[in-house]
Parts: sequence; C-alpha cells; structure tokens
Amino acid sequence: MNQIARALSALLLTALPIACSSPAPTTHAPLEGARIGAPFTLTDQDGKPRSDRDFAGRYRIMYFGYTFCPDVCPVDAQTIGAGLRLFETKDATRAAKVVPIFVTVDPARDTPAVLKTFVAAFHPRMVGLTGDPAAIAALTKAYGVAVQAEKPNADGGYLVAHGRFAFLMGPSGKPIALLPQDQTPQAVADELERWVK
Repeated sequence: MNQIARALSALLLTALPIACSSPAPTTHAPLEGARIGAPFTLTDQDGKPRSDRDFAGRYRIMYFGYTFCPDVCPVDAQTIGAGLRLFETKDATRAAKVVPIFVTVDPARDTPAVLKTFVAAFHPRMVGLTGDPAAIAALTKAYGVAVQAEKPNADGGYLVAHGRFAFLMGPSGKPIALLPQDQTPQAVADELERWVK
C-alpha cells in the first residue's frame, strides 16, 4: 500500500507544475477571423463625408451610441477617451495610430453640429459619424449591434436601446478585440498596449 501511495504522490507531483502553470499568452487576436465590420460612407462632425478608407492604415475604436443617451454612452466615451490618453502618455508613437470613432445610432437627432460638441468633450481626435438612417442601420448590422428606438413621448423625446461594445479594428479594417469600455480607463489602455503595434 505504501508503494502505491508513493507512486501516486510522485505522479501528482510531476503533474502539478503543468496543472498549476499559467496558460500560455494569447498570440492571436480574440476576434481574429470574425465577420465584423463593413465599408461605410457617413458624415463627420464637421459635415464632411468620411469613409472607412479615410482610416486605412490606422487602428480604429468603433463605438456605437447616441448623444442624447442619459447615462451609458457619455460614460463609455469618457472611458475610451481617458484610456487612449493614458496610452498616449505611455507610448505616444503607437497611440497616434489609434483613432476613436463614435457612430451615432440616432441620426435623426445627432446632426454634425451636435456630434461636434459631444466628441470634443472626450478626446481631441475622436471622430463623430452620422448620416443616412439606412447607412447607419447597415453599419450597425455589420457590427452586430442591435438598435431599437422607443416611441417618442409627448415632448418628442425618446431613448434608443443599443448594444454596448467598443471594437478595436486593425489597420486593414479587420476586428482585433473588444475593449473593456465598461471598466476603467486603465483597462482600455492595457488592451491598447497589448494589441496596437
């Protein structure tokens, strides 16, 4: 019995380093190969037409929201902007390759002028995009972001329910990872540090 116990102990001790070791670091992007994103042509906060081709060669943080959002969208935009600023402090060269993009899911109210004030509050390089409702709907669908506007109330106001994601897209427009914009600026900065080359 003693021999069996010793053999079993030896076996467990040799297996222990394997069982307790950390998993190997991920070398590929979590969203690698996912069918996320599509070409687009929309209007920026200065009223100029912008397409996905304007951002070729740069990393993009794609976030979908709306400026009349009472709580979530401003907080997420703040976290994204602050996270990018932290990354800029650590590595300005790599951070300069990143452009944060806020795509409205409420083009009826989010005109270029409204977007201009909104995005300027969060990061000087944040781009706001609006446009034809059909073009916005096609883009949200391409990113898998569900959008549902409520019926307007007596004052004409309404909320828009939407998916809450910040997609990090690579220089070729391929998806890399979801950024944790629902966490802290440091968490966003850490993910940018991890994936932006």
